[in-house]
Amino acid sequence: MKPRALVISAPGTNRDADAMFALQLAGATASVMSIKELIASPHHIDNSQIIVIPGGFSYADALGAGRLFAHDLMGAISDALNRAIEQRRPIIGICNGFQTLVRAGILPGGSSRVALGHNEGGTFDCRWVRMEPVSKRCIWTRSLNEEIECPIAHGEGRFICEPDVYKQLVDNDQIALRYSSPNPNGSIGAIAGICDDTGVVLGLMPHPENHVLPRQHPQFHRGVSGKLGLNLFTQGVAYVNN
Repeated sequence: MKPRALVISAPGTNRDADAMFALQLAGATASVMSIKELIASPHHIDNSQIIVIPGGFSYADALGAGRLFAHDLMGAISDALNRAIEQRRPIIGICNGFQTLVRAGILPGGSSRVALGHNEGGTFDCRWVRMEPVSKRCIWTRSLNEEIECPIAHGEGRFICEPDVYKQLVDNDQIALRYSSPNPNGSIGAIAGICDDTGVVLGLMPHPENHVLPRQHPQFHRGVSGKLGLNLFTQGVAYVNN
């Protein structure tokens, strides 16, 4: 039976359908539900084996990127999300979803010691990047041996933390992905994504859901397709199936 995956949308998210498509290609049965629907019926989270917080501009980034979405997650559905983590059900937050998970304290953060700040260049940046899997603790990356190519699209993606926090992330093998192409936003240690200490929750700024078919690569018609972001989703599905 295919794993059940749930994409949680909010006003302003815009990668919901892309994430659902990636999950389906990876072998899951995927659906999208709004945060409003889940607040009314949080049992849908308990019935899901994979949970995705997608990218976009939730609540128009009012009061800071991901802040209001994080407020919703840590309200009526926090118990259901905590159960998912305790039961080691995979969760992934992409771009605005990463910002949301950090703001919610689900990923290391929730304080001034860890943040996703404005890009070092001071502008919104949309380009293709390469990232390499690093963590063997993270269930999303531990079996990956090749780079992933996919786009970024963010203005607040610079991973910032104090030196002792960075050392802890390194020592705990929680740095899941690093930029192998030039660092696009000035993140410390070229961090593109981190996981929690259980390894089941991943947050990353690039959009692997936007490179799940070879033809999505901008150089496809010149014979270049790169390494698919689909591989990341396949790892999440494989973990559930095992």
